[in-house]
Amino acid sequence: MSETVLERRERRRKQQELREQLKRLGIQYPRTPTLPNRKSVHKTTEEEQEAVQAATEEKLKTAYQLLPVLLEKLSCVPDPRDPKKIKHQMSVMMLYGILLFMFQLASRRKGNEELTGPQLRENLCSLFPYLEEMPHQDTLCRLLEELDVDQIEGSYLDLLRHLIRRKKFRHLLRKNRYLVAIDGTQKYVMKECWDKRYLYRKIQGKDGEWEYYAYVLEAVLVFANGMVLPLMSEFLENSEELVAVEDYEKWKQDCELKAFHRLAKRLKQAFPKLSLTLLLDGLYANGPVMEACRKNKWEFMIVLKDKSLPSVWKEAEGLIRLDTEEEYQLKRMWQGRRQIFRWANGLEYDYGVNRRKSLIIHIVVCEEAFEEIDAKTGFVVTKTSRHAWISSNPMERKNIHERCNLIARKRWLQENNILKEKHQGYSYEHIFSHNWNAMKGYHHLMHIARMINEMALHSVSLIEHVKEVGIQSFIKKFYIAMVYTKLDTGRIRRLTELPGQLRLVQEENWRTSRLAA
Repeated sequence: MSETVLERRERRRKQQELREQLKRLGIQYPRTPTLPNRKSVHKTTEEEQEAVQAATEEKLKTAYQLLPVLLEKLSCVPDPRDPKKIKHQMSVMMLYGILLFMFQLASRRKGNEELTGPQLRENLCSLFPYLEEMPHQDTLCRLLEELDVDQIEGSYLDLLRHLIRRKKFRHLLRKNRYLVAIDGTQKYVMKECWDKRYLYRKIQGKDGEWEYYAYVLEAVLVFANGMVLPLMSEFLENSEELVAVEDYEKWKQDCELKAFHRLAKRLKQAFPKLSLTLLLDGLYANGPVMEACRKNKWEFMIVLKDKSLPSVWKEAEGLIRLDTEEEYQLKRMWQGRRQIFRWANGLEYDYGVNRRKSLIIHIVVCEEAFEEIDAKTGFVVTKTSRHAWISSNPMERKNIHERCNLIARKRWLQENNILKEKHQGYSYEHIFSHNWNAMKGYHHLMHIARMINEMALHSVSLIEHVKEVGIQSFIKKFYIAMVYTKLDTGRIRRLTELPGQLRLVQEENWRTSRLAA
C-alpha cells in the first residue's frame, strides 16, 4: 500500500529532524537544493523582457562557442543529394536537427510546427545570417537515410578534441584523468521488423510472436562538477544476412560485451593519448575486458557482484579476514554514511581457454551504515549496504576515498544521465524514423544538443539562474524566447563579435541533476 500525502509529509518532517540531530553530532549530509517557492521578482514588462533577453544571450553565448566549429565540420560531410536539387545547405539541415533536441521537441511533427516560424528564423539569423528558410522534417529524414551518419558523430568527436586541446575540462578531472562511464540501454521496441539489423526476442506468454528493439552501448564523460557529456554510441546490430523466423532461436545475436570491444577500439583510435579511467558495472567483470583496458593503458573501476569471479572472491575474503591490521582497512564518514573499507591487493585472476591467461587485480569492499526514517513504521532504522569494486591500481589508505567515493561512484551519473535522456525531454525512446540509418542520425544529433545544453547548464554565467528556475524550466524558457519572443537582434548579433569565454563551474558538491524539474 502506497503512502498518502500526509504520511509522506510526516516522514519527510521526521527525516529532516533526524538530519538536524545528526548534524549536531557532526554528521554532515550532502546539500539537496530545491527551487524557491515565490512570486515573480519582476515588477514591469520592461524588466521582465530585459531578464529574458539577458538569459537568452547567455545561453546563446555558450551555443555560439560550440556550434560554428561543429557546423563547419558537418558541412564538410559528403552530401548524397542531387546537387541540382539542393535547396538547404548541409549546415542548415544539421542545425535544424540539433535545434529539434535543444528545444526538447518530442517528434518530427512538432518540429515542423514549432521550428519553421518567422520569429525563430529572425532571431537565429542574428547568429547565422545564411539561414534563409527552415527545411521540412521529412527533408532532414530523407537526408539522414542516405547520409554517412557516422560522420556526424565523427564531427562531434572533433569538437570534443578541440575543447580538450583548449583545456576546457582540466579543472574537472581526477588525477588528470578523464572518467568514462559505459553502460547499455534499450532505445525502443516495436512489433514489426523494419530492418534486419534490429535485435529480436520472443514475447513472453505469446507463442510464436517476436518483438524487435534497438539497443545502444553508451560511453559518457563524467566530470567532478557532476556534468555528463555524451562521448560515443555503439549500436548493437545483427548482421544483414537473411534469417528465417524458425531459425531465430539458433541465431547468435550481437551482445553488449561484443559491442564493448568495438567501442573500446574506436575510443582508442579517437583519443589515442588521452588518459582515461573506465567506470563499468558488474557485466564487465571479466578477463577480456580488463585485458583490453590494460592493453590500451586505461585505468578502471569495475563493480564486482557477489556471484561474479568466485575464485577471486574466495581469495579476497580470505586475505581480508587475515589482514586485520589498520593498514588494510579504513573507517570514515562520507555524506552521512559510516563507511568501513577493506581491500586485498595483488590477486591473481586466471581466465580464457583452460585458464591460460592471467591478470593481477585488486579488490576493495565498502560496508556502509546510515540512519533513515522507515516508510512503514515511521521510526528511525539503521540501514546497511555493501559495495565492491575491481581496481586496476593497488588500493592504499591515501587513495581509497578518491578511487571509491569520488571515482567509482560517479558511474551512477551515467545511469542518471540515461534516465534524463529518456524522461526529461530528449525523447531517447521515440522513433524519429524506422530507417536504421536515419534512426542513428537522429541519435547523434540528439547527443550534440544534449552536450550544448549540459555545457550551458554548467557555465559560470548561467549557474545561478539555473538554480533559481530549474533545469527543465530553463530549457523551456529558452525555447519560448527563441521561438515566440521578439528579441533585440542587434544585441544578439554583437555576440558574434565578442562571444566571450566558455567557463564551467568547478563546484563538486553542487549537482544540477539534483534540482527539481
